[in-house]
Amino acid sequence: MAVTGSVTIEHDGAVVVQANLPDQAAQTKAGDVVYLRDVVRTETDSRVSINFIDGSSFNLSSNARMTLDEYVYEPAGKSNSSFFNLTKGTATFVAGQVAKTGDMKVDTPVATMGIRGTTPHIEISDDGGVKFSTLIEEGKSKLLKKNGTTTARQPQETGPRMKICRGC
Repeated sequence: MAVTGSVTIEHDGAVVVQANLPDQAAQTKAGDVVYLRDVVRTETDSRVSINFIDGSSFNLSSNARMTLDEYVYEPAGKSNSSFFNLTKGTATFVAGQVAKTGDMKVDTPVATMGIRGTTPHIEISDDGGVKFSTLIEEGKSKLLKKNGTTTARQPQETGPRMKICRGC
């Protein structure tokens, strides 16, 4: 896990007792573990990158809220699965082996996205609107075959270029 700014992890069913601790005592830090049903929150000007054992990476930016509802990964397994619930903010997800060998989903207030090995970018605005896009690695394009000819299709940019942090 890589952390910038103020990020908290709320553990499901945990009781937090705090008595005269400095403000930063409960701050999430690099290396902290995220467990099943944990809620990860980022504050203003904060971000977190959560790396999973299958090679997946979930990146949250400012003012985001994500819950890890399910995560099953066995390297030789065929029933791998993960389910993330994003209710607020912006997330970029780099799919790992779970997407290729099982069922990976991200739930939002308006739709559930099935991930099959792409890099989705999801933005949930304060008014509840949701924007989905797929990031394409810089310098790459897909070739389309149309009526016997091959044409290069360039990605459309709808916003700022995203740089994805793997293991930062």
